[in-house]
This record gives sequence, C-alpha cells and structure tokens, in this order.
Amino acid sequence: MKRLAQHTLFWPAITLALLLVASSLFNPSFLALTWRDGHLFGSVIDILNRAAPLIVVSLGMTLVIAVRGLDISVGAVVAIAAAVAALMIGGSFSATGEVRSDYPLWLALATALAVAAACGLWNGLLVVKAGMQPIVATLILMVAGRGIAQLLTGGQIITVYYAPFFSLGNGFLLGLPVALWLAASLWAALHFVMSRTALGLFVRSIGGNPEAARVAGVRSAAITLCVYTFCGLAAGVAGLIVSSNVKSADANNAGQLLELDAILAVTLGGTALTGGRFTLAGTVIGALIIQTLTSMIYSLGVPPEVNLVVKAALVFAVMLLQSAEFRQLVSRAARGSAT
Repeated sequence: MKRLAQHTLFWPAITLALLLVASSLFNPSFLALTWRDGHLFGSVIDILNRAAPLIVVSLGMTLVIAVRGLDISVGAVVAIAAAVAALMIGGSFSATGEVRSDYPLWLALATALAVAAACGLWNGLLVVKAGMQPIVATLILMVAGRGIAQLLTGGQIITVYYAPFFSLGNGFLLGLPVALWLAASLWAALHFVMSRTALGLFVRSIGGNPEAARVAGVRSAAITLCVYTFCGLAAGVAGLIVSSNVKSADANNAGQLLELDAILAVTLGGTALTGGRFTLAGTVIGALIIQTLTSMIYSLGVPPEVNLVVKAALVFAVMLLQSAEFRQLVSRAARGSAT
C-alpha cells in the first residue's frame, strides 16, 4: 500500500474518485448513463465532453513545462484560432435556403491550426532565440493575442451557421463525443511518442538537466522550439472545439483563464513544474478533476465566483498530499502523538 501511495497517479486518481462519489451522493442520477438517438447521455458524458478542450491544451502545456518552460498565452491562442475558423467558415444561405461555408471546411480548419502553431512558434523563438524568460515571452502573446482576436472579429461575436462544423464540439462517434475522441487520440499519440521513442528521453533530459543534455548532444533548442509550436497547435485544436460547441467565436471570452486551468491540471496530475518529470495520464486526470469539480459546484447552485476559491483549496490539498516532505512531517507528528 505504501508503494502504491507513492505512485505519481495515486493521489490524483483518489481525488477524482472522491469527487465522483461526492457528486453521486448529491445527485443520485449523476453516474446514470442512457442510450438515446444513437449515443450515450449522462452527466459523466457531459463532463468528458466539456473537459476535452482543457485536456488538449493541458497536454501541450505538459510538454512545455517538462522542458522547464511555461505558456500562459494558450487562452489567447484559443480565441485566435476560433476567430480565424469562424471568419472563414461563416455560412451563407443559397437561393434554396441551404447553408454553405464561405471557404472549404478543411481549409478553414487547417488555416486556424496553422495560425495557432505559428503563435506557438513565436513563443518558442522568443524563449530559445531571444533568451526571454518563458513567462515573459508568453505574457506578450497573452495580452496581444487577445487583442488580435478582437481585431479579427471587430469586437463582436461571430456566429457560424455551417452545420458540419458543429460536429467537432457537439457531434458523436460510436456513442461518445467527437471532442473526446480527439482528446483521446492526441493523448494516445503523445503517449506513444514519449514512451516509445527517444524524444521522450530527450524532453526529460532537457527539463532535468539542460546543461548535461547539451553536453550529451541533445538538440535542446530545436526540441524546445517544437514543443512550444505543438503547445500552440494544441490550443488551436481546443479553439476549434470550443467555437464548434457554441457555434460562434467570442474573442472576449473564448479561452478566458484557460491557461490557469491548464497549469492546474498539469500540476494536479503530478508533473513537476521544475521540469524533467511529467505524466500525460496524470494531466488527463487533472483536467477531469477540474471539470468534475466545476460541474459539481454548478449543480449545487454555488455562486460561480466560489469556484476559483474551491479550485485553489483543492490544488493546495492535492499538492500537500503529493509532497514527500509533507507526508514525512505528518508521519513524524503521528508517531510523536502516539508515543
């Protein structure tokens, strides 16, 4: 049991399980699943669907943090990608009343993702080539990116009328949300690359000891640049899911504070903010913890502003439980009181 408790995923998994149990106690039908219209319905499915954008962004954030970086611009990149996609897709009515996309759907999606990846590349260049601190480099795009999105949309909410686009955020495949399949596919691909190829070892070595990695011949600059680019791309995917879900692009609110939730998810999952040690599965669990907690708070009728306080308290508690020093302190205190 002691070895199990020391596993990186133990406390995040226990936290998620406790939240699910607590939610089912407050709402007896919380865990109920029904099959209707060819797919599953239920609170758990809603949580998985709503957590998908956060999972996608958090996976990108995990790799950035693993190389001792940070990206606080992902929320703004989400807004930019959503704005680009909405502007290109739009939707015009033909004489027969049929809605057509202003540009081919694949082109709109590819352009939005390319712009998002370019944003990540920009962050990476500032960190790697200009030598800026990651939080400063990404703060620039965090501020400017939101303004760029507002300029693209003219400060207005851009509504999308093209139905095929809606399947990303509202569609179902084999009974489960399409957004969930996208998040799961991204996790599976990253897990394979990070566990079955040398890239995972390189990322860990860069975060664990950058100087030793450089001496060993690891191309730290190139890998870090690619990691930041991928983080931007992941934010772009999340932006497409978000805009598809609400059938519009809101430059003012899309991705608002998403960077904080992503950092929380990564931290809750057991990834070290000092770099080197990371867990993709833990990040997924962390994102599910945040979304489950949010859904439970809303279902109880608690004011939304309380949500941030509860999140902070939860992160504080989980971080203490994950701290070996804290557990040793509690153990010593328990032995002292016993004697």
